[in-house]
Amino acid sequence: MGDPAFEVGIACGRCDTFSGLGASFCPLCGNRLALNARPQRAEVPHSVRPSAPAAAPASVEDRATITEAVAPPAPGAAPAPPNAFDPRPGALPPDGPRSPVLEPHSNPNETDRGLPPDGGRPQSELSEEKLMDQAKYYVCASCMTPVPSGHKFCGRCGTPVPDQVLHMQVDFFSDMQDPEKARLILIRGEGMDGVSYHLKAETHLVGRSGQVSFPEDPFVSPKHANFFYRDHRLVVRDEGSLNGVYIRVRGSVEISPGDMFLAGEQVFRLDPTPKASDGADQDGTFFYSSPKYPSAFRVNQILEGGAVGMTVCTRGTTLQIGREDGDLNFPGDAFMSGKHCTVNEKDGKYTLTDHDSRNGTYVRIKAEMPLSHGDYLFIGRKLLRVETNVN
Repeated sequence: MGDPAFEVGIACGRCDTFSGLGASFCPLCGNRLALNARPQRAEVPHSVRPSAPAAAPASVEDRATITEAVAPPAPGAAPAPPNAFDPRPGALPPDGPRSPVLEPHSNPNETDRGLPPDGGRPQSELSEEKLMDQAKYYVCASCMTPVPSGHKFCGRCGTPVPDQVLHMQVDFFSDMQDPEKARLILIRGEGMDGVSYHLKAETHLVGRSGQVSFPEDPFVSPKHANFFYRDHRLVVRDEGSLNGVYIRVRGSVEISPGDMFLAGEQVFRLDPTPKASDGADQDGTFFYSSPKYPSAFRVNQILEGGAVGMTVCTRGTTLQIGREDGDLNFPGDAFMSGKHCTVNEKDGKYTLTDHDSRNGTYVRIKAEMPLSHGDYLFIGRKLLRVETNVN
C-alpha cells in the first residue's frame, strides 16, 4: 500500500490543476487530459450502444442517455442537465463523449487540448491550412506534438516546455545593433582609414598595445587612453599619456590658461600675459625694448619636443587663427581653413570657438570626457569618430 501523503495523477497542461489518474478533463478549465496520441473510444454499455452506423453522429437525446448510463447521479441528487460539465474522474465532456464512433474530430483548434490537428491524422493527409496552424506553436521535442502558447507541459506526453521557450528574449542579429554599444571608426590612420573597432567589452585600452593598438604611431603612449561605459554612456579617459587626447569642439567651449588645442596640423597653448617686469634695475637704468601694448592673453605655438615656436599676444580681447587674414596665420598648412578658430576673453574667462572649419578644432581633455554620437578624437596622429546606435 502506498504512502497516503502521495497521490498519482495528471497536471493540466494549460492551467497546472491537479486531477486524479482516471480524469479525462481538467475540472477547472475543461482541457482534455490526454496521455495517448489519439482519444480513446468511450466504453458505452451494450444496452445503450446506438444501433445506427458508426459514422453517424449521435443526437442530443442519445448523448443524454449515454451520459446517464456512464455516470449516474448520486442518490438523492438532482439530475444534471444534458450539457452540464461533470468534474468527476472519468466523466464525459459537456457535449458528450468524444469518440471516433460517436463524434469524429473536426475541430481545427484541437491542438489546444494537447492533440494534433484532426485527431492525429498523418501530416501527409493534412491540408496546407492545417499545417500552417500546427506551425504556429512550439513542437514538443519528445513526441513532436504542437504545444499551444503559454502551456508549461505537452498535453500528449507531459514533457515540460523548456524555460527558454516560455521566457524567450529577442536577441539582436549582432552586438553592433545594441544601442548601448559604440564603435570607433579610424578616419585618419596612415593607410588604415575606415577600420572599425567595436567597443563591446567593459573597458578598451588604447595605446601601442591593448584592445585598440597603434604600434606604428610614435606619438601614442604604450597605455594612452581607455574607453569604458558609465551609466550606459561611453566615456574616454586619458591614462597619463605624453601627448593627451583631443576632442573636437562643437561650436564654442570654455578653456583655461595652460590648455592645449589643435587647429590644422598646429598645436597651441593658451597662456596668460606675464606680469610686468620693466622696472629699473638697482642703479635706476631701464631695459630698452619695443613698445608694449595691453594684452589679455597670448597663444604659443608648440613644436615637437615641447619647444615654443611663434607667440602672439592679443591686441584686445580676441585672437583669430587661420590660414590668412588672422592674427596668427599658417598659409602653408593645407588642413587649416581661412578663418579657422578664435580665442576670446571676457571678464577673465576664455572661450575657444570653431568657425565651421573643414577639419575642426580640437581641445585636449583634462582627465575624462563623456562621448556622444559623431564625436571626433585625436589620439597621437590617429583621428577617430565615435558612432553609436542612438543619436
